[in-house]
Amino acid sequence: MLKTVVAMAAMGAVAWGQNQPPPGGATNPDRASAYYHYTLAHMYAEMAATPGNTREYLNNAIENYKEAIKADPTTPLLTEELSELYIASGRLREAQSEAEDALKKNPNDLNAHRMLARIFTHQISGPQNSVDESMLKRAIEQFQKIADIDPKDVESLNMLGRLQRAASNTAEAEKDYKKVLAMDAENEEALIGLASVYADSGKTTEAADLLRKLAEKSPSSDSLRKLASAYEQMKEYSLAADALNRAVASNPPDADDLKRAMADDLDLAKQYDAAIKIYQQLAEADPKDAGSYLRLSQIYRDKRDFAMAKQMSDKAKGIDPDNLEIRFNEVGILEAEGKLPDAIPVLKEILASTTRRTYNPAERGVRVKLLQQLAGMYIKIDQADSAVETFRQIIELQPDLEPRLTAEIVALYEQGKEYPKAEQEAEAALKKWPDDREVRLAHATLNADMGKTDAAAAEVRKAFSDGKSDQEMYVALAQIYDKGRKFDEMAKALDSAEKLAQNQDDKDNIWFIRGAMFEKMKKNDAAEAEFRKVLATNPDYAPALNYLGYMLADRNTRLPEALQMINKALDQDPNSGAYLDSLGWVYFKMGRLAEAEENIRKALEFTPRDATVNDHMGDILLRESKVKDAIAHWEISLKEWNAGSPADLEPAEVAKVRNKLENAKVRLAREGSPKQDKQ
Repeated sequence: MLKTVVAMAAMGAVAWGQNQPPPGGATNPDRASAYYHYTLAHMYAEMAATPGNTREYLNNAIENYKEAIKADPTTPLLTEELSELYIASGRLREAQSEAEDALKKNPNDLNAHRMLARIFTHQISGPQNSVDESMLKRAIEQFQKIADIDPKDVESLNMLGRLQRAASNTAEAEKDYKKVLAMDAENEEALIGLASVYADSGKTTEAADLLRKLAEKSPSSDSLRKLASAYEQMKEYSLAADALNRAVASNPPDADDLKRAMADDLDLAKQYDAAIKIYQQLAEADPKDAGSYLRLSQIYRDKRDFAMAKQMSDKAKGIDPDNLEIRFNEVGILEAEGKLPDAIPVLKEILASTTRRTYNPAERGVRVKLLQQLAGMYIKIDQADSAVETFRQIIELQPDLEPRLTAEIVALYEQGKEYPKAEQEAEAALKKWPDDREVRLAHATLNADMGKTDAAAAEVRKAFSDGKSDQEMYVALAQIYDKGRKFDEMAKALDSAEKLAQNQDDKDNIWFIRGAMFEKMKKNDAAEAEFRKVLATNPDYAPALNYLGYMLADRNTRLPEALQMINKALDQDPNSGAYLDSLGWVYFKMGRLAEAEENIRKALEFTPRDATVNDHMGDILLRESKVKDAIAHWEISLKEWNAGSPADLEPAEVAKVRNKLENAKVRLAREGSPKQDKQ
């Protein structure tokens, strides 16, 4: 029989049909007739899967399913198979039209709503893992109507909860799952769904309590897998690995797959040695298993044992030399080492060797991802023009990405202080896609950088004029007001955004932005309080760790704590120029000049034109009596300050750099240059 995997979940829905009884009402189904037509439908569906009169067989299968449903409208299997047949044969419009016609005759036709719900749910997942918001909304509407008509339909309520969560409607999702649990207190899907909603909302204790109860009540292999999946969604990877370990103990047929999943969770939990041990066992059991050697290489890379990462990568490549993922792993190792100039040619060689005249959808998707990776590396080493050229190659492959990538090009030119190019791109994009939100936001951000704060704020409001995503709008407004240093307006926008925050990630982001705002306002205690709030809910939030660590270092206070925070941030992103600069700065404050210079030099490899990083290097070099070199970096710092946008200009900081530069020149003239020339 033709089958398909329906996006989001397979639903045990009852299809629409004639003579449908009311929910819970009495009925006298004609089981014999239903079985007869079901048998015919099943036979025709099987025949449609083989070459021949496919359309005729499909039509016969559909008609017999409908006859079976008329005879027995209470059996879920009939509708489920009919729905699969419509979806697998691509006849969604036909199914939708028939269901909508049924609803015109009877708006409360439960089975018609169920058919539409299934059709819309199938279409939620778009290309490149995107979400079709329109289909998501329509699926929610249909499941809500089903719940209104039949409040005891547990499976539809569970599905409604999942869709509400996907739409970030956490409060509604919580209500739906609780309705299920009120009818079935041990319903696994509802328990896991409610736990996930709690986790989204930052109620981690409540989530963990629910999951523990579930594991105690139903410690089967299946329930433990679901438990592990829920823990993974909560980013509790150690607990997920423990649940999978218990599932493996039951010796299921797919034990090796569970072991791999467990090892991956251990890797994410940074329990590298335990993860390595599992993959070593899998590789020993099957020496031709290139995938296990690849994962060993990646775990060693995460552990920052690059020698072993390369050794395992070579083993994987020896087994499967043409495997694209294995070849790309070499790029990942070089990138993790911070050797981006070496990684870029390797990635370009992979792209060159896989060039085709035409690409099927899967090949196109892989190539787009590789080009995005290449563009990201160019951005990290401050090669904006090369990144832009790479974005243009992506646009040629996938034109529907052009508005979003053009917005990124605007931002790139902006970051590179090439404002005429940024303005040219932004204006052209706005004319071409006047209603595209990302294009409007890019144009607004550029306006804000040019000091046009009010115009930028008005543009942000216009971009969100559809009334959707108000929380995102307020965050965007806050960032615009930040550039204009209108901190009162920024604070109001952040307060509004926080009230609309749907989950803990949203709150963490808002608290972080507010902390940065307070720091710019010189309200250091208030800034620290906001950063501490973030770290209380997410101890590994790297931007907050770095910002607070740098702030403490800049104030020359609690330096050991600052060092610990910045190192923790660098563990997550070892090649961040900002984090390396912070590390160098705290070492400078601690008087550890060699380590300070080493890390600032690394930072300059990624951000050679950053005014603050060059200023810091000047301070370190002067302390080391390398006056001539210090002058060179302060001159770069002043040049970059002057090249920046009006919004980024900080006159007090510029004055400090200019003063240090002038004093250093006086000192150099007084001391003479022979000593410097020997350096």
